Formats: sequence, C-alpha cells, structure tokens
Amino acid sequence: MNKNIETALSHIAKYAPFEDKAGASHFPIYNTGTFDLKKQDGNKIYDYTRSDNPTREMLENLFSDVEGGAGCVCTHTGIASVALLFETVLKANSSILVEADCYGGTFRLLKVFKEKYNITVHFANFLDQDKVEKILKNNQIELVLCESPTNPGLKIIDLEQIANIAHKYNALFAVDNSLATFISQRPLELGADFSLFSTTKYVSGHGAVVAGAIVAKTQELAQEIHYYANAHGRSQNPMDVYLITLGIPTLKIRMKEHEQLSIKIANFLQEQDYIKKVTHPALKSHPQYELAKKQMQYIPGVFCVDFVSEELAEKFIENTKIFGEKCSFGSPDSRVEIPAKISHASFSKEELAAIGISDSTVRFSIGLEHIDDLIEDIKQAVK
Repeated sequence: MNKNIETALSHIAKYAPFEDKAGASHFPIYNTGTFDLKKQDGNKIYDYTRSDNPTREMLENLFSDVEGGAGCVCTHTGIASVALLFETVLKANSSILVEADCYGGTFRLLKVFKEKYNITVHFANFLDQDKVEKILKNNQIELVLCESPTNPGLKIIDLEQIANIAHKYNALFAVDNSLATFISQRPLELGADFSLFSTTKYVSGHGAVVAGAIVAKTQELAQEIHYYANAHGRSQNPMDVYLITLGIPTLKIRMKEHEQLSIKIANFLQEQDYIKKVTHPALKSHPQYELAKKQMQYIPGVFCVDFVSEELAEKFIENTKIFGEKCSFGSPDSRVEIPAKISHASFSKEELAAIGISDSTVRFSIGLEHIDDLIEDIKQAVK
C-alpha cells in the first residue's frame, strides 16, 4: 500500500491487473460475460466474468491492499459477503458465535443457515469477554463474528482482544467493518481473519448501488473465498464496480464531515427534554468512548436516540422533511428509521430489548447537508 491510504484511494487505476494502453485515469469497464481465450497473451487468463473480471479485480486488489489482506472478493450485495463468509467457513452442523447486537440482515441469514444446515448459533455480548471465552471453551466454534461499532446499539468491541480469544480456541474471527470502513479501522491489523463490509454505504458514498466485499488475511483463506464465490455466483458485476470507484477517492473527507455533523446534532439532541438518551461513540457519555477513539480514526455518522415515548418517535419520523425514512446509512442524504420496524424487524422485542433497542429508539444516519437545515428540520418535526 502507499504510505498514506488517501493516495491509494485517489489512484484506483493503479490496482488494475494490467496497464491500460490509452492511459485512462479510470480503468475501462469490461462489461462482458465471456472472453476469447485465443486473443489473450497475458499471464492471467480470463474466461468468464463470474470467475474473474479485470474491472472487478482492480477493486479487489485495492481492498486487499488498504485492508492489509491477501485477497478479496467483491460481491453483488453487502449481505452476499456475509453469506460467502458462511459458505466458506461453515459446514452442516457447524457452530458460530455472534455478537448479539448484529445487523438485521445477518440475523435473518443466520436463521436460514440454522434451519437449512443445522448450524448452531451462539449469541453473546462481546463486551463480556469472560462470557465469550466460556462459550468458546465449552463449544467447538468454527467462526466468531461481530460488527464494531455494532448496529444499531453502537457498542465498540475490542477487536484485538476478541481476536486473541477466538484464536486461543482455534476459531476464525470475522469483523463486519461496514460502519467504520477501512479509512477508520482495519480489522485484519487487529487480528481478524476476515474483514467484510457493505460497499453500498460509506465506501461508495452515493447510495446508487448495492454491493459488498470480503477480504481474507491469508493466501489460503483468500483462495477459499474466491473458490466459493465462483461456485455460488457471489461475484459483483463490472458496472457496479465502476459506480463504487467513483465515490472511493472522497471517502476520507466524507467520513470526517459525517462525523463532525453527527456530533453536533447528537449534542443538540442531548439537550432536548423530549430525548431520554443519545448513544454516539464520539460522545464522552458513551461507555466505550476511549476505546472508540483508540480503535477508530473517524467515528461514523450513525447514532441512536431514545425518545421519551414511542408516539413521539413515530411523530418525528412522519414529520421530518429533510430526513428520509430509509434503511441503510452512509449516503449524502440524512436518514432516520425506527430499527424495530425496519432494519431490525426480524428481531423479537425481547431480542431488541437485550441490546438496548425499543420502539422509541430512532437511528440517525447523518448525511452531508447544512447543519442549520438539519437542526431546523428536527425542531419542526417534534412541534
């Protein structure tokens, strides 16, 4: 990787598998299903885009480099990267340990694997490292999986400590890095075996594509994810790769702005009498504030707010004009949602309560609008 990650992100074409003869600053989109084997004279042979494609390979090379991995697969959706992880690591009757506060799509996918392949799923609060170790000690766990920050609870997991515990019991450790992104934290450097993320969100930055990626730490694991991606048809199409490359060079400046705007809005909401609680890792009131500052360079612009009542939370959602009621996060437009009803609707009320989420909890994803307009929208929405 270049000495500074920003330089790598600004010169994506340098990660192409071969040099473009025209010297294009954007590597060409090889939007083709097949390749003529007789016309290839390079060291690597391309035959079918599901297996390999030069445009996609460029982005995979970039992600491998900035994450410090040995190989990457870009997938057609974010949840496809999670599915590919499971398809690579788990077998029938395997056991997996997952942070209880996980993405709703991951939770739903775990149910599918449990029902179809008899996978045993253990959930735990990863802040309780003794509990994590006890589960690993008493069960044959193949894979440990968490997000940090968690979504929607915004817990900060000590990735280095969890990696050490997982490896002590010969389990692989994977981190969903969608919220922080590689501009902020690099899980492989903290001991993870896999770093996966939804490029739908902050990485692409424009909300015009759904996609994902998974980066493996070792060559052996990289070969495995590539094999299963080809076998299961998980690979991303070249046009979506191109859309993602348009947003990547601005990732750092966007993350800085998302962070600063979200802190200002979180501080404003903390002062309002209709708010019971604000959970934002960049606020000193957050229980893992020090770990967040140590483990991440930038804090994502996503945080949760507990309104004084479910009725007021719903009124707020209905009345906002700038804040759209949308799932997902990381786009230029600001968004709000009630996780219990949208992104985490697959959780029961008891499961949500266990991670601190209620029907009056609203998740904010702060975009790139003017701060005054966002605060004015909040004020008028609760009148």
